[in-house]
Amino acid sequence: MTKKRNRTTARFPFAGDGKVRPKKHLGQHFLNDENIAEKIADTLTLKGYDRLLEIGPGMGVLTKYLLKKDISVYAVEIDRESVAYLETHYPELSDRIIEKDFLKYDVREVLGDGPFAITGNFPYNISSQILFKMLDIREQVPEFSGMFQKEVAERVCEKEGSKAYGILSVLVQAFYHAEYLFTVSEQVFTPPPKVKSGVLRLHRKEDFKLPCNEKLFFRVVKTAFGQRRKTLRNSLKILGLSDILKEDTIFGQRPEQLSVQDFVRLTQKIEHDTV
Repeated sequence: MTKKRNRTTARFPFAGDGKVRPKKHLGQHFLNDENIAEKIADTLTLKGYDRLLEIGPGMGVLTKYLLKKDISVYAVEIDRESVAYLETHYPELSDRIIEKDFLKYDVREVLGDGPFAITGNFPYNISSQILFKMLDIREQVPEFSGMFQKEVAERVCEKEGSKAYGILSVLVQAFYHAEYLFTVSEQVFTPPPKVKSGVLRLHRKEDFKLPCNEKLFFRVVKTAFGQRRKTLRNSLKILGLSDILKEDTIFGQRPEQLSVQDFVRLTQKIEHDTV
């Protein structure tokens, strides 16, 4: 049974135009283009899950189109004023609003252990953290889509050999097929951000279990890119590699030269070396 969230006790007076005022400290830029909102909603295939979690719905411009889908929609929102607005304008959603910080809350308290998708117009200041949190619960998330700062969305989908290729690229693509879908202008937000946005979609791979120690894989990737200008022989010293292993040719490369599969093979080598 779904657990209801704690109700907000105070009601919030909205602005004269009946809207929520965006808050800078929450990184809020409210999407005001209905066509873009509908396009984001349509990025979801609705396959392999029957529940959907929207992160940071704000005033519900995307929520409106998600609620038209044949799926149970939940929303997690930290802004109390936005929660009050959603309760007023989308009463059918009111029992499925989670008034929490997504980054600090275990959504399984409401959604349980079954599969669900994630979408949203994500605040730029926490978008990377949202992806890392999603990876922590990847066994439950077969699909993920949403809007990021353009450079972040591109980085997630980037391939090896590029300067933009990094930790997020490798970790996300290890478990998901990543697609950059379309770019969004600054002018469709209130207030307009200083950068363009990009919408991406992630489909979890059919076989998303790595043939290596996954905890070590995360550590190897993060450690390697922590000093990305150095060769792996130098950046991975902290892992205590044997002198024999360090002679392997892969350790003469820099992290951006390695594909996801190369990082898997690298992790396997290190795992074998340290057993």
